[in-house]
Amino acid sequence: MSDLVVGIGLVLVIEGLLWALVPHLATRLLEAAASVPQNSLRIAGWSSVLVGLVLVWLIRG
Repeated sequence: MSDLVVGIGLVLVIEGLLWALVPHLATRLLEAAASVPQNSLRIAGWSSVLVGLVLVWLIRG
């Protein structure tokens, strides 16, 4: 359970840095994502989940 909390914390740190350091880039990324078809976003999301699970499996094995 502590690993889950650490993982969530790292996501918040990375996303917070994006908004704190380059808010104009973050806004442009959101605008670009809004113009992408939902199926493409869904595929990218599931791909990210799969890559993340593989990384965790390799590290924590």
